[in-house]
Amino acid sequence: MEIRMITEGAKGYFVALDGETEAGRMYFTNAGADKIIIDHTEVDDAFRGQKVGQRILDEVVRFARENGIRIIPLCPFAKSVFDKTEAIRDVLF
Repeated sequence: MEIRMITEGAKGYFVALDGETEAGRMYFTNAGADKIIIDHTEVDDAFRGQKVGQRILDEVVRFARENGIRIIPLCPFAKSVFDKTEAIRDVLF
């Protein structure tokens, strides 16, 4: 599965692609030069149970670490993963 980042001005999303098929998206909003807010996560019904949301969040965390970005997880899914996974909390704002 490939994860790509798409930006649209101050907003954007990370998209998970299985070949040409979109499996899910995680939307974000820039909050200044060094923070992003994760707003919403959605996964196509055909990909439920395949950890697509987790894969996308892993890529968002990798991106944040590489670019000195902090994350504010307002999305319930992202927040729950941060609450359960201490190893990724270094990027929390």
